[in-house]
Formats: sequence, structure tokens, C-alpha cells
Amino acid sequence: MTEFRLLEDGFSDAFTNMATDEAIMRLHKEGPPTVRLYRWKPHAVSIGYFQGIEEEVDLAKAEELNCDVVRRITGGGAVFHEHELTYSFVCSEKSGLVPKNILESYRTICGSIINGLDGIGLKAEFAPLNDIIVNGKKISGNAQTRRGGNVLQHGTLLMDLSVDKMFSLLKVPDEKMRGKIIENVKQRVTSIEQETKREYSFRDVADEIKKGFEKAFDAELVPGELSSEELELAKELREKFEGKEWNYLR
Repeated sequence: MTEFRLLEDGFSDAFTNMATDEAIMRLHKEGPPTVRLYRWKPHAVSIGYFQGIEEEVDLAKAEELNCDVVRRITGGGAVFHEHELTYSFVCSEKSGLVPKNILESYRTICGSIINGLDGIGLKAEFAPLNDIIVNGKKISGNAQTRRGGNVLQHGTLLMDLSVDKMFSLLKVPDEKMRGKIIENVKQRVTSIEQETKREYSFRDVADEIKKGFEKAFDAELVPGELSSEELELAKELREKFEGKEWNYLR
């Protein structure tokens, strides 16, 4: 059975979270893949690599609400991080653990989250390109990048939902349509709490996600820590993720 390194980092700010994911990917060698489970404090908005921060986020509102705003190294849209579990997964492309085909690699890694949701009684499905749905509604969004021969995929799993708060921070294409857009999102997006009608602790959900990864990859997750090299690189990268040059890249 393959061993994966498990990192359970608890709460960190947005800049530390994104720096840590990149550091793990950049320094990954031919050793065990890494599964990292983490949370955000303060709450945050992350925008996709190709997005413009001023076009996507009400920066004045973010400052008012003490909300971090950060650009990811992965693509996709703006994401509000509050009541959720976030995971990242890093492995070598040469490991053969994930297919070379992007769609199939999403399907494989997202299978771990689907397994985890099954453990709490939710029947989830993969929705190409990179979403997971329950009862036809999105409960998880995922993003991926490949650099230096390594794969990084990270994603969110919504434990609860604050759509109104999210849209106080995110800009919409047409302000006249804001109300309709918000209602539409409420119809299309769901959370563990909404689907199960009960509260799950972060620990409960994390335990099922860990089992989900073990089942999907026939692996054993072994608790570990960031290496001194990873910690040092993450510290350096945090300056990038906090800086205006990176966040106002586009």
C-alpha cells in the first residue's frame, strides 16, 4: 500500500495558505504525495490566476470586513473562503497516480472528495470540468496546475454557505441583475449542512476526507510535517502572495 504524507494545518491566512501549497509543489521530489487539509482565518477571497482583482472583488468591502484577498497560482473563478474544508494534493506526474489527461486527473482526485462525502451519507457526483455536485447542486470547486513535473490540485468543500456575504465582496457583471444572480447561486450551490440538515464539525468532515483519499488511491495517509526547506520557501513565497505586484498582476 502506498503511503501519502498527511498535513493538517488548521487555520492560516490566505497568503500563508497559498504559499504553503506552492512550496509543497515546487519542492516535491519522487517521494510520497502530500494531502493537506486546511482552513482560512480571517475569511478570504481567492481569485484565479488569470483574473483581475479589481474587476472581481470589492476591495473596500474586503478591507471593511477584514477579508484577505489573494491571487492563486491555479485558474478558475473567484472563491469566497469561510465555512469550508480546503484540501490540496501534490504528486509527481511520473508517479502514475493521476492521468495525464486533465479531465481524467480531475475526476481521479475529486473521487477522493466524493468518497468522503459518501462517508457522511451524501451521494456526490463529478461534474466536469472540475466541480462536485450533490443533488444537482455544486458543493465543491477544484483547480489544478502542473509545474516542474508535479501536479497541484486544491479545492473547497462547503460545510455551510453565506451567499449574501459572498456577494457583498464579489462584483457581478451587471449590478441591475445582482438580486437575480444571488438567487440563482442559492439555487445552484449547496453545502454539507444544507444537505444533511445537521452540523458537522471540521474534524468529522476531515476524517471522512482522509478515508476518501485512502480509498481512491489505495493509500495510507501518514501524519507528517512540513520540512524545514518547505517552511523556508513558504515564508519567502508568502511575501509574493501578500504583495501588490502579484495580486495586481492583471
